Amino acid sequence: MSSNYINAESDVGIYEGNDLGLTYTAESSLFKVWAPTAFTVSLVLYDTGGNGLAAGTGSYREGSKILRMQRADGGVWELKVPGNLKGKYYMYRAVFADGSIHEAADPYATAVSANGLRTAVVDLAETDPDGWAQDVSPALPHPADAVLYELHVRDFSMHESSGHTYKGKFKAFTEGGLRDAAGHSLGIDHLAELGITHVHLLPVFDYQTVDELAAEGAEPASPLFTEYNWGYDPQHYNVPEGSYSTDPATPGTRIREFKEMVQALHSRGISVIMDVVYNHTYSLEQGPFQPLVPDYYYRHDSSGRLSNGSGVGNELATERPMVRKYIKDSLAYWAKEYHIDGFRFDLMGLIDSVTMREITEELRLKINPNLLLYGEPWTGGDSPLGAKTLKGAQKGKGYAVFNDNFRSAIKGDSDGWGRGFATGEQGKEGAVAAGILGAIHDFTDSPVETVNYVTAHDNLNLWDKILATQGLRGEARLPELSNGKLRAGGDLQAALAQADPYFAVDTRNVLENETVRRSLLASGIILTSQGIPFLHAGDELLRSKFGDHNSYRSPDAINAIRWENKQRFIPVFQYYKGLIELRRAHPAFRLHGRQEIERSLEFLRCDGGVVAYILKNHAGGDAWQNIVVICNANMGPVTQALPEAAGGWNVAVDHTRAGAEAFRQTESGCVEVAGLSMMVLYDQYGEPGPRSKLVEVHYERPDGDYRGWNLWVWGTGIQDGQRDFQHMENGHAVARIEVLPETASIGYILRLNDWEEKDGASDRFIDCPAGENVVKVSVRERSLEHRIERADPLPQTS
Repeated sequence: MSSNYINAESDVGIYEGNDLGLTYTAESSLFKVWAPTAFTVSLVLYDTGGNGLAAGTGSYREGSKILRMQRADGGVWELKVPGNLKGKYYMYRAVFADGSIHEAADPYATAVSANGLRTAVVDLAETDPDGWAQDVSPALPHPADAVLYELHVRDFSMHESSGHTYKGKFKAFTEGGLRDAAGHSLGIDHLAELGITHVHLLPVFDYQTVDELAAEGAEPASPLFTEYNWGYDPQHYNVPEGSYSTDPATPGTRIREFKEMVQALHSRGISVIMDVVYNHTYSLEQGPFQPLVPDYYYRHDSSGRLSNGSGVGNELATERPMVRKYIKDSLAYWAKEYHIDGFRFDLMGLIDSVTMREITEELRLKINPNLLLYGEPWTGGDSPLGAKTLKGAQKGKGYAVFNDNFRSAIKGDSDGWGRGFATGEQGKEGAVAAGILGAIHDFTDSPVETVNYVTAHDNLNLWDKILATQGLRGEARLPELSNGKLRAGGDLQAALAQADPYFAVDTRNVLENETVRRSLLASGIILTSQGIPFLHAGDELLRSKFGDHNSYRSPDAINAIRWENKQRFIPVFQYYKGLIELRRAHPAFRLHGRQEIERSLEFLRCDGGVVAYILKNHAGGDAWQNIVVICNANMGPVTQALPEAAGGWNVAVDHTRAGAEAFRQTESGCVEVAGLSMMVLYDQYGEPGPRSKLVEVHYERPDGDYRGWNLWVWGTGIQDGQRDFQHMENGHAVARIEVLPETASIGYILRLNDWEEKDGASDRFIDCPAGENVVKVSVRERSLEHRIERADPLPQTS
């Protein structure tokens, strides 16, 4: 490690302000950078973005101006420069005690030149599109209401059949009214028609390995660059990726076009999730941290070597105060400046659980109480981090994790021929049932702590995985690929032209094909299970990536969504649309808590390739009294007994169609379910009683510090356990607790984190009078007495 390394346990050099980076006005610009081990730091102002200039040459330095910065408290160097610097570029030059000199971009950069060479000075207000101040996030009453759709910006619009003008760009999302020859909606209109609630975008911050200035189809200017990348190689965490901009050389353009994309999605009722990568950087020397604070931002093993839990050579030391602060500041910036509605954390196992807890509490309390947060509860390799955010660490903490147990139970392994329930393996019924329950008897406290999925950008996508389990790769003539090229060499385009992933599908009767049936069964299980469903873009169009299980830098010919498939496989799209409509129309599929699930969901059968269950007694306040869901993974039909129903059973989903309305009835005490299909039936339609009532706790602390404070509640009948304060109101922190309508009282304890401290020595109770839909309670902390004060007109606590 460098001699400039800061001991992670030291308080020296910790800065708590919220103004690191550039604070711009037309009158002056304030620059602040955290570099506590530097001997001196200077601001270097440039007239150009540095592209096309060789570092270290006279031309590179041309137009530069060096201004010495002043050391301030907390290891920060600062400088206020008078005048309007808009249009200028800047870097920081740090000199260390050993004589080394490092010049680097601002780690808090919000605008950069092409390929991120230099930090840019922009007026962010000028990047707001018309109507940006009125842009609001679509409503998300509860996390269980979300339907996630994972999408890569370039994949969305690059194929010639997309009809987009701005292919591969943020602006493609602003292009409405696109239709294919048969009149089917494409692009953003397709997303709205499908009915998803959130688009989850693969990394859209500035990343390193795509040349932003390369002409389409041109050879990259450096071996570092590729034509395509998923984006898991961070360069500037707080800047949009330039290759998705129509003009990456103009710093403000990518910012404006990103906002236009968000605005367009919001206008269609679709929220935006950002895939964020705070577990590693692409490299140290070219990364945003190492040049200015050597070694501090990275985790090391007991021998002092860089730890490699990410699998790419380094991992960020998220447990260190200034790394944790950087991540929280970055997330807050995206949520405020770009109106982002949630975040997906890459390799979240490498982010310590304290940081994840603080992220969740602070972002919701200070910025947006409805932010959706979830991530991968695993690492890419061994790490010395003790408090990893693995499955189970999320319990009661307000964020969700991907449920790979459920994924594997449904489809089998990720890249091979291994099978699961929907792909032909017996004995997986119990594991599927555990996933259907929202994993509440596995690793969650609540169903909204699990993100349910079968495939994502990683590994084989759904269609290609099912072909592999069927042994049909050869017949489909799928090429053997590695790193986006033919493993044996040769003409990739010719090989892809010879491939036919759909060779066995009769377009006159698409839903009779076995591979189609297995794919619909797999996704149907996800879309009717408790928890948060997650779809990989294009599954509703039977998307194939020609068997490429790791297409992170493969060409568009492999990755681009082929919109022509919508017309070709329209019954598949309609089936997905119907399943999403069913889920969004019926709260029985979106239960809010463990107790609600245990009371409402009962399994009828769980063996022999069949999983069947009933959602009973107007589950979740559903208009349907009893709902039966049957999943048949057998090749042939099965007969399933149904509970008694006076008027028979109404079928809303079977092997021919899916939707929120019944299209046929069955009157017998049993029903035949076709092979490789699911069925959803209900008995009676009626007006249910109220689903729940709300207890609103307003907590006041004289010190105004609500960090880490939460409620531990019981007796709700819906979801007991931890409840976070989610927004501020009149200086108070407010938590909302759902309880059953008949609940007379609930118990609670005010606590700091996980029982580090309690506010009050005994259990407290809140009366819930009959007939009141909202019960508001005021609780005031007193540092000496820790007593509860009652504030009229709010109901009193007992």
